[in-house]
Amino acid sequence: MELILASASPRRQELLLKIAPKFSVVPSAFEERGAYGAQDTALAFARGKAEEVFWRYPEALVLGADTVVALGERVFGKPSSKQEAYGMLRALSGKTHSVFTGVCLVKAGARREAVAETKVTFHDLSDAFIEEYIASGSPFDKAGGYGIQDGGLVRRIEGSYTNVVGLPLETVKAFLEELGGRQ
Repeated sequence: MELILASASPRRQELLLKIAPKFSVVPSAFEERGAYGAQDTALAFARGKAEEVFWRYPEALVLGADTVVALGERVFGKPSSKQEAYGMLRALSGKTHSVFTGVCLVKAGARREAVAETKVTFHDLSDAFIEEYIASGSPFDKAGGYGIQDGGLVRRIEGSYTNVVGLPLETVKAFLEELGGRQ
Protein backbone atom coordinates (compact mmCIF):
# COMPACT_ATOMS: atom_id res chain seq x y z
CA MET A 1 0.00 0.00 0.00
CA GLU A 2 1.36 3.40 -0.98
CA LEU A 3 2.18 5.78 1.87
CA ILE A 4 1.44 9.44 1.16
CA LEU A 5 2.61 12.36 3.27
CA ALA A 6 -0.04 15.10 3.04
CA SER A 7 2.50 17.89 3.60
CA ALA A 8 4.96 19.92 1.57
CA SER A 9 7.13 20.52 4.65
CA PRO A 10 10.74 19.61 3.88
CA ARG A 11 11.32 18.98 7.59
CA ARG A 12 8.47 16.46 7.79
CA GLN A 13 9.72 14.74 4.65
CA GLU A 14 13.23 14.48 6.06
CA LEU A 15 11.95 13.05 9.34
CA LEU A 16 9.59 10.54 7.71
CA LEU A 17 12.47 9.19 5.61
CA LYS A 18 14.06 7.95 8.85
CA ILE A 19 11.25 5.44 9.43
CA ALA A 20 9.61 5.03 5.99
CA PRO A 21 12.13 5.10 3.16
CA LYS A 22 9.40 4.95 0.48
CA PHE A 23 6.54 7.45 0.34
CA SER A 24 4.97 10.04 -1.94
CA VAL A 25 4.34 13.68 -1.13
CA VAL A 26 0.93 15.15 -1.95
CA PRO A 27 0.37 18.52 -0.27
CA SER A 28 -3.13 18.88 1.11
CA ALA A 29 -5.52 21.55 -0.11
CA PHE A 30 -7.22 21.56 3.31
CA GLU A 31 -7.96 25.09 4.47
CA GLU A 32 -6.78 25.69 8.03
CA ARG A 33 -9.66 27.55 9.64
CA GLY A 34 -11.27 27.57 13.03
CA ALA A 35 -10.64 28.73 16.56
CA TYR A 36 -9.90 25.81 18.85
CA GLY A 37 -7.53 25.20 21.72
CA ALA A 38 -3.97 24.26 20.77
CA GLN A 39 -4.35 20.46 20.99
CA ASP A 40 -7.71 20.48 19.22
CA THR A 41 -6.38 22.73 16.47
CA ALA A 42 -3.34 20.53 15.83
CA LEU A 43 -5.46 17.39 15.64
CA ALA A 44 -8.29 18.92 13.59
CA PHE A 45 -5.86 20.31 11.03
CA ALA A 46 -3.86 17.05 10.84
CA ARG A 47 -7.11 15.13 10.32
CA GLY A 48 -8.34 17.62 7.71
CA LYS A 49 -5.10 17.36 5.74
CA ALA A 50 -5.03 13.56 5.84
CA GLU A 51 -8.70 13.17 4.90
CA GLU A 52 -8.51 15.70 2.05
CA VAL A 53 -5.66 13.79 0.41
CA PHE A 54 -7.26 10.40 1.22
CA TRP A 55 -10.38 11.38 -0.72
CA ARG A 56 -8.16 11.87 -3.79
CA TYR A 57 -6.14 8.67 -3.14
CA PRO A 58 -8.55 6.18 -1.49
CA GLU A 59 -6.23 3.20 -2.04
CA ALA A 60 -3.37 4.82 -0.13
CA LEU A 61 -2.29 5.16 3.47
CA VAL A 62 -2.24 8.93 4.11
CA LEU A 63 -0.36 10.77 6.87
CA GLY A 64 -1.37 14.28 7.90
CA ALA A 65 0.31 16.40 10.56
CA ASP A 66 -0.01 19.89 11.98
CA THR A 67 2.08 21.68 14.58
CA VAL A 68 1.08 24.58 16.81
CA VAL A 69 2.88 26.39 19.59
CA ALA A 70 1.01 27.44 22.73
CA LEU A 71 2.02 29.81 25.49
CA GLY A 72 -0.74 29.49 28.05
CA GLU A 73 -3.96 30.11 26.13
CA ARG A 74 -2.20 31.87 23.23
CA VAL A 75 -1.82 29.70 20.14
CA PHE A 76 0.86 30.53 17.59
CA GLY A 77 0.77 29.29 14.04
CA LYS A 78 3.14 30.48 11.31
CA PRO A 79 3.80 34.22 11.38
CA SER A 80 2.63 36.13 8.32
CA SER A 81 4.75 39.25 8.84
CA LYS A 82 7.97 40.44 10.46
CA GLN A 83 5.92 42.18 13.14
CA GLU A 84 4.00 39.00 13.94
CA ALA A 85 7.24 36.96 14.07
CA TYR A 86 8.78 39.55 16.39
CA GLY A 87 5.74 39.43 18.69
CA MET A 88 5.84 35.64 18.88
CA LEU A 89 9.56 35.45 19.62
CA ARG A 90 9.36 38.27 22.17
CA ALA A 91 6.44 36.48 23.90
CA LEU A 92 8.33 33.15 23.99
CA SER A 93 11.61 34.68 25.18
CA GLY A 94 12.69 33.30 28.55
CA LYS A 95 9.52 31.24 28.94
CA THR A 96 8.42 27.61 28.70
CA HIS A 97 5.78 26.84 26.10
CA SER A 98 4.18 23.73 24.61
CA VAL A 99 4.54 22.44 21.08
CA PHE A 100 1.66 20.24 19.95
CA THR A 101 1.76 18.16 16.78
CA GLY A 102 -1.40 16.42 15.69
CA VAL A 103 -0.89 13.29 13.61
CA CYS A 104 -3.54 11.45 11.61
CA LEU A 105 -2.91 8.28 9.60
CA VAL A 106 -5.85 7.13 7.51
CA LYS A 107 -6.57 4.27 5.14
CA ALA A 108 -9.76 2.60 3.92
CA GLY A 109 -11.60 1.42 7.01
CA ALA A 110 -9.11 2.66 9.62
CA ARG A 111 -7.73 5.81 11.16
CA ARG A 112 -5.22 6.45 13.95
CA GLU A 113 -4.67 9.88 15.44
CA ALA A 114 -2.96 11.48 18.39
CA VAL A 115 -1.46 14.70 19.64
CA ALA A 116 2.12 14.81 20.94
CA GLU A 117 3.25 17.53 23.37
CA THR A 118 6.77 18.74 24.04
CA LYS A 119 7.69 21.48 26.52
CA VAL A 120 10.27 23.95 25.22
CA THR A 121 12.06 26.60 27.27
CA PHE A 122 13.62 29.53 25.45
CA HIS A 123 16.71 31.49 26.41
CA ASP A 124 16.15 35.16 27.11
CA LEU A 125 16.36 36.62 23.60
CA SER A 126 17.71 40.10 22.97
CA ASP A 127 15.99 42.43 20.51
CA ALA A 128 19.11 42.29 18.33
CA PHE A 129 19.02 38.48 18.26
CA ILE A 130 15.31 38.46 17.37
CA GLU A 131 15.80 40.99 14.59
CA GLU A 132 18.74 39.05 13.16
CA TYR A 133 16.77 35.80 13.34
CA ILE A 134 13.80 37.36 11.54
CA ALA A 135 16.12 38.79 8.87
CA SER A 136 17.36 35.23 8.19
CA GLY A 137 13.84 34.35 6.96
CA SER A 138 13.65 31.27 9.18
CA PRO A 139 10.51 32.17 11.18
CA PHE A 140 8.03 32.35 8.33
CA ASP A 141 7.30 28.70 7.60
CA LYS A 142 7.29 27.45 11.18
CA ALA A 143 4.72 27.40 13.95
CA GLY A 144 5.68 29.83 16.67
CA GLY A 145 8.08 31.57 14.30
CA TYR A 146 11.09 29.38 15.09
CA GLY A 147 12.87 26.15 14.27
CA ILE A 148 14.27 24.14 17.18
CA GLN A 149 17.12 23.11 14.89
CA ASP A 150 18.20 26.78 14.64
CA GLY A 151 20.83 27.72 17.22
CA GLY A 152 20.58 30.15 20.10
CA LEU A 153 16.87 29.93 20.90
CA VAL A 154 16.23 26.91 23.10
CA ARG A 155 17.53 26.35 26.61
CA ARG A 156 15.75 23.02 27.30
CA ILE A 157 13.19 20.60 25.91
CA GLU A 158 11.09 18.01 27.71
CA GLY A 159 9.71 15.40 25.33
CA SER A 160 10.13 14.52 21.69
CA TYR A 161 12.59 16.61 19.69
CA THR A 162 11.09 15.40 16.39
CA ASN A 163 7.67 16.57 17.60
CA VAL A 164 8.99 20.13 17.78
CA VAL A 165 10.49 19.80 14.29
CA GLY A 166 7.01 18.80 13.09
CA LEU A 167 6.54 15.02 13.18
CA PRO A 168 6.65 12.92 16.37
CA LEU A 169 8.42 9.87 14.94
CA GLU A 170 7.64 7.64 17.92
CA THR A 171 3.90 8.09 17.35
CA VAL A 172 4.08 7.85 13.57
CA LYS A 173 6.19 4.68 13.71
CA ALA A 174 3.68 2.98 16.01
CA PHE A 175 0.77 3.97 13.76
CA LEU A 176 2.56 2.74 10.62
CA GLU A 177 3.30 -0.62 12.26
CA GLU A 178 -0.32 -0.89 13.38
CA LEU A 179 -1.83 -0.04 9.98
CA GLY A 180 0.69 -1.89 7.85
CA GLY A 181 2.57 1.07 6.42
CA ARG A 182 6.16 0.03 7.22
CA GLN A 183 8.18 -0.73 4.13
